[in-house]
Amino acid sequence: MKRFFPILNWLPNYKKAFFKHDLAAGLTVGIMLIPQGMAYAMIAGLPPVYGLYAGMLPQVIYAIFGTSRQLGVGAVAMDSLLVAAAVTTLAEVGTEHYITLALLLAFMMGAIQLIMGLFRMGFLVNFLSKPVISGFTSAAALIIGLNQLKYLLGIDIERSRYIYSIIHEAFVKFSSISIGTFLIGIGGILVLIFVKKINKAIPAALVAVILSILIVQFFELDSMGISIVGEVPKGLPGFAIPALTAPEFIKLIPAAATIALIAFMEAVSVAKAIQAKHRDEYEIDSNQELIGLGMANVVGSFFGSFPVTGGFSRSAVNEQIGAKTNVASLISATLVGLTLLFLTPLFYYLPKAILASVIMVAVFGLINVKYPKFLWKTRKEDFFMLLVSFIATLGIGIKEGIGLSVGISLLVMIYRSTKPHYAVVGKIPGMRIYRNIKRFDNVIIRKDILILRYDSDLYFANTPHFADIIRKEVNKKGPSLKLIILQANSIADIDASAYLAITEVITEYEKQGILFYFSNLIGPSRDLLSRAGIDEIGEKEKSFFDIETAVEHFDRHYRNKGAIADPLHPGI
Repeated sequence: MKRFFPILNWLPNYKKAFFKHDLAAGLTVGIMLIPQGMAYAMIAGLPPVYGLYAGMLPQVIYAIFGTSRQLGVGAVAMDSLLVAAAVTTLAEVGTEHYITLALLLAFMMGAIQLIMGLFRMGFLVNFLSKPVISGFTSAAALIIGLNQLKYLLGIDIERSRYIYSIIHEAFVKFSSISIGTFLIGIGGILVLIFVKKINKAIPAALVAVILSILIVQFFELDSMGISIVGEVPKGLPGFAIPALTAPEFIKLIPAAATIALIAFMEAVSVAKAIQAKHRDEYEIDSNQELIGLGMANVVGSFFGSFPVTGGFSRSAVNEQIGAKTNVASLISATLVGLTLLFLTPLFYYLPKAILASVIMVAVFGLINVKYPKFLWKTRKEDFFMLLVSFIATLGIGIKEGIGLSVGISLLVMIYRSTKPHYAVVGKIPGMRIYRNIKRFDNVIIRKDILILRYDSDLYFANTPHFADIIRKEVNKKGPSLKLIILQANSIADIDASAYLAITEVITEYEKQGILFYFSNLIGPSRDLLSRAGIDEIGEKEKSFFDIETAVEHFDRHYRNKGAIADPLHPGI
């Protein structure tokens, strides 16, 4: 029961001393969540009230099923823009059909996460390369941020997934800018930045919202053309089953799977970063996190919630203020519920330019400039992966960009696994240690012995590479070569195809009078080779504890047979 309901691990042991911390964190995050949720609903193409729906019940469900005690669950910028990218191709923004599909997408995403969690498939998130996701995220942030120019400038710019289209239309219509709207939007951005610099725990978005509402209402700016949110529906969301029979169901599956993986990756990375500060209190279970997030999305979709996940800013505030348990999330959800019941009329005069400023500050914060610089210095191939993902997303759109980004991640992973690193090693003088001859000077390299280290498991996709590098290095040695030693401490697994390749290599070279030894074999690989009968091929004794032992065995048994050069005077 505790495994599937983690709340049972901490709730029975809840201490009174925890409550003051949970209360402070819960109220602060709840206050943050109100303007954030409304802004992120706009990113998703939904009425602002749906951001409040997404910030209520999903938090309660996650508190029951999730393993993190500080993760703030709700709408986030990335998932919201992915919702918009997926649904805008199927329905017109703002229509009832659009809302129906967004809620259906939340159900499908949650169902996928739930199934993955039940089948212990949390490892799949490892297939999303960080450079590729970083490139996609930065490009998507630019697209969604620039789509807010219509609200920031007060001009009619058609929503587009192409950045060049947005910039062109904004440039053409710039002369029609509403100065009042622009000043409110810029003022909101400045308030958000300034308040965060003073103290990150202060809900900057709420400060901007309150100030803007007071200014618009006092000066009656809505009558001067300032666009406002208007009436926000009052009351808690009703129960409704998502439209599982919608004809677009099949078309939404790729988007649902993509959002499910990315949302999981976001939540787990944040949860693990925070849990590192609470190692003695609890542990994060990736598979249970899938179940927790899946349940939050599935149940939330019945009550007006679009896709949600763990947000970085809200989780960071939870941690900073000192939240001890998920009681903080329950308090945040209660505050959102009270807002829906009693406080929605207060948001009538909220200018859309302020929500646009909240969105732009949030999404532009996703653009990581330092990471590409780091990749350029360390791994240029990863930098180019990031660049391709960035350019593709800008050029062909968010939905297509994420699909291409995931494809690039998989292709690069497959390519790298087929051509792993290897090294020819030599002996450090006066020691029993062998190291890469390209990295160490003055190592002893014998003409009659080739020592190779292969830094990967051996399986069907990289066995051709394995056989090729052995042949290449053997040819470099020439006719004086009498022994090949494979340093195998980096080989944890060997499949059937790789075993056949190894036996072919051993047979080929032992026919030429060249022996083949293994050194540093770890247990699983040694057991597999033994069961497969490797010792029955050619020279019976093949496996040695370390390289030096293998060399000593070779010298002891073959030194006087005239088959090798004098080991006391090896070629260097």
